[in-house]
Amino acid sequence: MENPPSPTMRLGHDIAERLLEFALAAVRVAGDLPRDVAGRHVASQLVRSATGGGANYEEARAAESRDDFIHKVLIAAKELREAIFWLELVHRAHWTAIDLAPTIDEANQLAAILAASARTARTRLS
Repeated sequence: MENPPSPTMRLGHDIAERLLEFALAAVRVAGDLPRDVAGRHVASQLVRSATGGGANYEEARAAESRDDFIHKVLIAAKELREAIFWLELVHRAHWTAIDLAPTIDEANQLAAILAASARTARTRLS
């Protein structure tokens, strides 16, 4: 019997790794935010959405059907777009000295990749 592929060899590992690194960057930003009501709220929303992208992508990788994959990968993309909103808010509020441009750019790239993946999977359904 053949051994299953290792987690690092599974399809989509490169995107999963990028999503994990993005989530780590967002967690670091959240830790830099003010401890007042607004800062805590934004930190919580940022962490939830940034980590949700990767978690939903992992669910998509284990999808039970192509439709399930499409649904979950689109949820992951939506979570990333929400995280971009929170990062932009942090940037405009000047709540961190961290340069957020690379993190926002990475989130935009990942959201586009996930949306394209869903489109590709949809065309293969036809």
